[in-house]
Amino acid sequence: MSLNINDRTEHISYLTRGGISYASAKEISLALGGNYYYNNEAAKIELKFSSYNLKITARNQFFVLINKSDNSQQVIQIPISTLSAKDDVLIPMIYSTKLLSIAYGKEISYDDNRKHIQVTEKSPPVIAGLPVKEDKPVTPPPAKPKDKTPVVIDSKFDVYDMLIDEKTNGTMIRLKSQKKLKGYRSSIKNNTLFLFLTGTTVDPNLASIKPTGLVKKVTRKNVAGNIQLEFDLKDGFASHETFQDIESNDILISIQNKMFETPVIDFTSKKEEWKFDVVVIDAGHGGKDPGAIGVTGVREKDVNLGIALKLGRLIEQKLPDVKVVYTRNDDTFVELYKRGKIANEAKGKLFISIHCNALKKKPSDTRGFEVYLLRPGRTKEAIQIAEFENSVIHFEDNPDRYQALTDENFILVSMAHSSYMRYSEKFSDILNQTWTKHTKIPSRGIKQAGFYVLVGASMPSVLVEAGFLTNREDEAYLKSSNGQQEIAIAILNSIITYKDYYDKTFEEAAN
Repeated sequence: MSLNINDRTEHISYLTRGGISYASAKEISLALGGNYYYNNEAAKIELKFSSYNLKITARNQFFVLINKSDNSQQVIQIPISTLSAKDDVLIPMIYSTKLLSIAYGKEISYDDNRKHIQVTEKSPPVIAGLPVKEDKPVTPPPAKPKDKTPVVIDSKFDVYDMLIDEKTNGTMIRLKSQKKLKGYRSSIKNNTLFLFLTGTTVDPNLASIKPTGLVKKVTRKNVAGNIQLEFDLKDGFASHETFQDIESNDILISIQNKMFETPVIDFTSKKEEWKFDVVVIDAGHGGKDPGAIGVTGVREKDVNLGIALKLGRLIEQKLPDVKVVYTRNDDTFVELYKRGKIANEAKGKLFISIHCNALKKKPSDTRGFEVYLLRPGRTKEAIQIAEFENSVIHFEDNPDRYQALTDENFILVSMAHSSYMRYSEKFSDILNQTWTKHTKIPSRGIKQAGFYVLVGASMPSVLVEAGFLTNREDEAYLKSSNGQQEIAIAILNSIITYKDYYDKTFEEAAN
């Protein structure tokens, strides 16, 4: 990889993994005339420039930008993790140039096709919230009213348009629909993605739309009176997911490329690294953020902490070889991005975020437990729950650091987690089956939604809604020490079963 600055060209070491180019942070710093400090124990590198320092951690998604004039810090999350190298950290260039530009003080651009980094005399780009000094009082911003003006579509077809966008780690297909489609399903066979649409009219011109990304050809067919769209795929795809945008009724198909498949593990040298030895327990909310409030005033943050501490003690007793890491172990406020950062730095093998549910109406008859995976929400209820859990960012000093989990950019984070999804799904299934055997709260099943706290944790992750504080029966059970203990036992037994599955899976892979 080449770096051009002031008509001088430097060569930077790099490697390509899954279509993403990762460059040496150390060599970039030196080429720009800066300096660096590498902490071998923490696997961190700090790039030092005249006005800013930039801290980067190996196998982590968080960069820390330090303003040297006042020592204020800003943490920024990128969609994928960095890589570890001997005495160095390799950074994904496509996501790192803006941060390098700010740290260096001049605009840095990157051409992935040419593997070329260019430094110009232009001022660096502006990222919302940078620089921001800490300890500033925060007033939650008012909610922006949604535009209720109906969009008039001049088309006689239900599905009237199609957009195919190439993303860094996959391809997104959006089928624009005038109505909610109930009869749709998809499958992949012999490098072709089939989308079946029942009782739906589709504009014939969609087949003439220019393909891009992993899609090389689109065909529209009539099969038994219904429409079948066929997408011929290029080599390099791994999996796909089809869902409906709740707000717009559009059908979204995300096609994942192989860069985020479960990595091949070299057990001869890295077996200890993949050993199931750390569980991260995240008690939701805390401190100035009480979370949901129950019928009799029970605060969610207190219930979450009670369950978390009881679960941690049980793990220490029953699984002495497994280390317990808490994102908080007392009534303190921990920002969402820091929770994922704590989990990643501890090299967690399972992340469990504990919460309680609530409805606007209280008391309510609705009760039950739910376990959530990080995927686009498919129901309005799931989306509302995610919006409530994500709303805690208004208590934080810089809520602008979080990108909205819209359906369009969700592909970035959901695909980044896809290498762990098999294990997240397995733990969710075990917990859902174990729950009713040990607790008095019925199960409402496994669901999915976009939670910021799960985005940051690069490991198998779930979010538990233990019950509804707006239901008198659930609330009484959740606030009781006995109820919290039984919930902790249910989660513990799920972890034990999951650990057996995890250990067996990796032992088979090693042999």
